[in-house]
Amino acid sequence: MAATVPLVDYLVLDPEPHLRANRCTHCGAAFFDRRNACASCSGTDFEDVDVSTTGSLQSFTIVAFAAKGVPVPFVAGVVDCGGISVRANVVNTEPDPDHVHLGMPVRLVTFGMGADSTGAEAIGFGFEPA
Repeated sequence: MAATVPLVDYLVLDPEPHLRANRCTHCGAAFFDRRNACASCSGTDFEDVDVSTTGSLQSFTIVAFAAKGVPVPFVAGVVDCGGISVRANVVNTEPDPDHVHLGMPVRLVTFGMGADSTGAEAIGFGFEPA
């Protein structure tokens, strides 16, 4: 069986796919990826927190032009997952205003992004309508 590797460090695949953030223990601000200091209060102590796998679409744009090889149109969005903002694409829906709207309930999904020469598959994430 080939290995699966999350595309970003904050995507946790097992036992169920979810995101993990670093929350400042002083002010509660949450960040993805490693931090030396909090951008909100300059605190230096963090704790790992699991991010909700459901949320609501707070902002989005329908991208019509992208780099060569990137299929368009697609929806880039900001999702509120229990008070933590997550930037991700909205997938598994038509990329138009009839199918995507502010406040839309969404859920985390993962998908294969391709494999390397050893067969290890990169796993990405997005959000789909709930």
